[in-house]
Amino acid sequence: MSEPGKPEERPPLPETLPIFPLTGVLLLPRARLPLNIFEPRYLAMTRDALGGERLIGMVQPSDPGEGGMNPAVYTIGCAGRITAFAETDDGRYLITLTGVSRFRIREELPLRSGYRRVVAQWGEFAGDLIQDDAGFDRQRLVRGLRAFFAARQIEADWDMIDKASGEHLVASIAMLCPFAPSEKQALLEAADLAARAELLTALVEMAAVAATPEGGASRH
Repeated sequence: MSEPGKPEERPPLPETLPIFPLTGVLLLPRARLPLNIFEPRYLAMTRDALGGERLIGMVQPSDPGEGGMNPAVYTIGCAGRITAFAETDDGRYLITLTGVSRFRIREELPLRSGYRRVVAQWGEFAGDLIQDDAGFDRQRLVRGLRAFFAARQIEADWDMIDKASGEHLVASIAMLCPFAPSEKQALLEAADLAARAELLTALVEMAAVAATPEGGASRH
């Protein structure tokens, strides 16, 4: 077991990383992301990852409207390790990625079996390997979240929310709430937990206002 406040003992992060571009999908360090893999190229990517470092880089297309098989992507993503795997009767893979570290794309490599690979730089995100317990205004975040959920008529387990660690709470809300892709990217690129929590709180508060009749949202 690693000492508190120190990175976990893991093999060095690889220079070459497969990437999985998905608009509006966010992965953060130590958070879990379930994925349903069905496209042939991503089935191949998953098989290759399972046979290697078990790492997949989650990235977002930088222009969601661009379309095409291989759209341009943001230069910063987050790598996750495959920590759960199952194969369905119809040939799909159900996997869970647990976030390890953000990375910066230095360059893109030729396709392999149809999926994309990049040369990843990890150095500037070394802090991602250490659990972040920085303080933030948790009460304000939860107030904003209550208003947002009430306006959207979303049920929540408030006991679980109250018991969650600060990092887990921020990551879960950031990943699950229906923010715009550019807002998700801003949350990913926030310098640390405190900065991410501050941005998340502002986004939740704005979303709560927008979801009320006074905020201009229509009811159907």
